[in-house]
Amino acid sequence: MCRLFVGASADLWESQTRSIRMDGMVTSVRLEKMFWTVLEEIAEKDDLNIPQLLHQLYNESIDEGHDLGNFTSFLRVCCLRFLNLQLQGLIPRGKGETRAAEDILALEAEANRRREMKRAAVPVPVPRKSQKYML
Repeated sequence: MCRLFVGASADLWESQTRSIRMDGMVTSVRLEKMFWTVLEEIAEKDDLNIPQLLHQLYNESIDEGHDLGNFTSFLRVCCLRFLNLQLQGLIPRGKGETRAAEDILALEAEANRRREMKRAAVPVPVPRKSQKYML
C-alpha cells in the first residue's frame, strides 16, 4: 500500500503559496499542490474560484463561532472531509449533481450513529483464568 504514496509524483506535495484578498486585506496561504487541486474541485462544484471559496469558508466559519487560528490546517481538513464525504457517497461526484448541506450532514450523522452502535455491539473478549497477560 505504501508504494501508492511513495510512488506518486513529488509534485503533489510541493508547496505553493497563493495570495488572496479577504475583507480588504491580502493574506497568503501555503498548501501542497494536492490540496490546491482538491480546493479547485470544491470551488468548481459551487461555481466559485478559489479566492471566492476561501473567503466564503473563512466568513462562514467565523459566523459559526469557529476559531480559525490556523486557517491552513482548516483548509487541509476541509479537503480531506470533502474527499471522505465523496467516498461515502454523500457528496455526488458529478458537477451538476448537488445535495443540500443539511441533507449531507443528516446522512453523515446517521451513518456515524450506525457505526457507533455497531462498534458498541461488538463483545469485548474476557480473558479466561488460564490466560496470562504480561504488562
